[in-house]
Amino acid sequence: MNLADMPTLMEPTLSIDPQIDAACGRIAPLWPLKNFVAVNPFFGLRDHDFQSASDLLARVMGTSLYMPRTYFQEQVAQGRIGSKDIRQAIRLCGSTLSLEDVQEALATDRPQPRMGMATVSDLLDKVEGGLWTRFVVERISMHCAAYFDIGQAVIPMPYRDQSLFAAWRETATIDQSPALMGLRGLRAAIAEVPHAPRDAIAWAVEKLDIPAEATERYLHAALLSVGGWAAWTRYLKWQAELSGQSDASIVDLLAIRLVWDVLLFQEKGSAALQARWREMLAASMRAPSAKRRAAAEVDRILLSAMEIGFQNSVLAALKEAQRPQPLPTRPAVQAAFCIDVRSEIFRRSLEIVAPSIQTIGFAGFFGIFIEVVPLGADCGHSHVPILFTPSYCLQEQGGDETDQLRQQRRARLKWAKVWKGFKFSASSCFSFVESAGLTYAPKLLSDSMGWSRPVPDPKTQGIGRKRVLALSPSLLPKTSDACCSHHGATGIPQDQRVENAERILRAMGLTGPFARLVLLVGHGSSSVNNPHATSLDCGACAGQTGEASAKVVAALFNDKQVRVELARRGILIPEDTWFLAALHDTTTDIVQVFDAHAVPHDLAPDLANLERALEQAGDLTRMQRASSMGIDAMTDRDVAQHVQARSRDWSQVRPEWALANNAAFIAAPRFRTRGADLGGRAFLHDYVWKNDADFKVLELIMTAPMVVANWINMQYYGSVVDNSRFGSGNKVLHNVVGGAIGVLEGNGGDLRVGLPLQSLHDGSRWMHEPLRLSVYLEAPAEAIDNIIARHEMIRQLVDNKWLHIFRIDESAEVIRRLVTEDGCCWQPVSLESEKAMMAQSSFQTALRP
Repeated sequence: MNLADMPTLMEPTLSIDPQIDAACGRIAPLWPLKNFVAVNPFFGLRDHDFQSASDLLARVMGTSLYMPRTYFQEQVAQGRIGSKDIRQAIRLCGSTLSLEDVQEALATDRPQPRMGMATVSDLLDKVEGGLWTRFVVERISMHCAAYFDIGQAVIPMPYRDQSLFAAWRETATIDQSPALMGLRGLRAAIAEVPHAPRDAIAWAVEKLDIPAEATERYLHAALLSVGGWAAWTRYLKWQAELSGQSDASIVDLLAIRLVWDVLLFQEKGSAALQARWREMLAASMRAPSAKRRAAAEVDRILLSAMEIGFQNSVLAALKEAQRPQPLPTRPAVQAAFCIDVRSEIFRRSLEIVAPSIQTIGFAGFFGIFIEVVPLGADCGHSHVPILFTPSYCLQEQGGDETDQLRQQRRARLKWAKVWKGFKFSASSCFSFVESAGLTYAPKLLSDSMGWSRPVPDPKTQGIGRKRVLALSPSLLPKTSDACCSHHGATGIPQDQRVENAERILRAMGLTGPFARLVLLVGHGSSSVNNPHATSLDCGACAGQTGEASAKVVAALFNDKQVRVELARRGILIPEDTWFLAALHDTTTDIVQVFDAHAVPHDLAPDLANLERALEQAGDLTRMQRASSMGIDAMTDRDVAQHVQARSRDWSQVRPEWALANNAAFIAAPRFRTRGADLGGRAFLHDYVWKNDADFKVLELIMTAPMVVANWINMQYYGSVVDNSRFGSGNKVLHNVVGGAIGVLEGNGGDLRVGLPLQSLHDGSRWMHEPLRLSVYLEAPAEAIDNIIARHEMIRQLVDNKWLHIFRIDESAEVIRRLVTEDGCCWQPVSLESEKAMMAQSSFQTALRP
């Protein structure tokens, strides 16, 4: 049949809108590189329990949520998984298998899953031995990159004023590449495709004869075949919904992908292809075989065994930490750090070198919901977790020189843009290299030696570094032509400052006694030639550093009027207490203290002691991390030089390990973990439930930091388990696309999501263990259960085993939350108690993790 002769489907008799919306909802969003934040790639599957989600992915794309058997074999051989762990996992999973059954299965290969719900192009590749999927993905990716471009293209593509699908129809009619692949009638056939995206999807489903019960899975598979761009369009929808608007780009993308399948099927509809298509559809309708279900049970047990081994190590560390040194009535210094796992090592080091310092764990945005407009910028950046919307827009100021610095920076950035345009323009690029190439030799040398940056730091470009340190978001309203995404006014009104200050202090548990110096330590990273640089920054600040948040909160607490109002509300901050902002560079472990010049003269000795302690803690932290980075230097100075060189090396593929190996979240008083070596694997949030009368703080912890930690944990999990789909591949091959949208691996293909291999693997072994997050909360069981019951997303994560929940009681006993057919129950974590649980019939029916 000639494609141009295909009949056009009229209005479908049964709407498939629910299946379209469900399939689009299965896709997790992808944030742009400028604020690349961790996202749970399985977020859209949270309504399934972990195992059924794995089964669904196997039916959709022929993969699972488990590591290969060879990985688990290595863990057993290395003693990471022991027989006791496996026996305990068998009981926890409610399995009837024996230890010998699991060991026997472990020695064999896992049965290979079927192809899954394949696209037409996938089957055509197998029938003809061609590269049709690669071609289709390439064409879609090029269209999306041009359509969504945010500044990289010198000449923007036309049709951007239309929808993604409408723009594709326009460009497809003039695209000659399909003809070069032998698709002569494709351009004419596009004219027969329904113009409305949802109608086009329904048309495609009917043309391909997709059964109703398989429609959602097919649509899901089609989106996953262009998973990177599907994630980007899902992000656009997410952002629009936060603003009370809508964006249908993901539906447009789905329509484009399905139309390609129909056109290929009609043009290349050989008997072999049609037979393979019918075979695939029939196979996709069948439930997993008994062999596959048995294999999945073994995988579930092995993953649980690894998690139990880690959980036992946490229990041992918590037990060891039950003999803390008492702190003085008034600590010498209080230092609040982000709950980021990298802070756990630094906090422990700081407490070792300065035992009189009290450290506190809190989310890195320090509870202030702000958007910050950098000096001279046209728009602001959100500094809150991506689950929230900023409440205030603040402009960066530089004191009396603000206006001069703003004009100066804008002028420099303008000329830098003009110069770059000249260098890369078609008329000058070759002559520029020939005439000016040798003059770049000094810069090439200095960049290679780490003496300079290959490209300017966007945080300091256009303004001197010394002056950058003096910049700070202003709490005062300012007039400017800059754009605030969520607000028309700027600043924090005076009457709202005390409300924010009280809320933050109570959430931090910092209501007294106060030290003379209180340090608020945000965190960021330093690297060059790194598209994923923001993935090393603060996840609680939407991929920004925590500098702005720390400065704003410190200014709030130092406000005399705010202190007067706080005293009336029962929070008395002594007159000799001063709040300071600081930034922990997690690449170099150097802590930069801001506005030290503003510290009262009487506190100068305290500040000197603090800076000395921070320097010593940095030395100790670097020494602890040196071995994992392959640094063999013996002295503190040598290690520091190696670490700083890595941060400036434009060829360095892993300036730091970031949050690799994260596995636990602990919300409890610091004395529970002080002195415990958790190996930089735990998010530590200070929380004292007795000071939380209505459990509002606990609710905030469970609905925000805990969820963010789960997203981070699952992003690392997915990037290790299936890097080809949920990671971004080889970092060496990355090319930035669309200005700052994301990266391609090589010069084409789909947009990549997740983390690069070099952030997870050191070349010989995985540096991240793919484990689900274990959450430890020191709070009453009833309070935890009530919060879970009130929040559907939390209930899904907990009850469907996307994370594990434990509670710590006053006697330091750890108790696991289990879900049974009769509801949830809490059981102490010990071998004896678990043997007792075996006698309970309800435990045998526990939902499997």
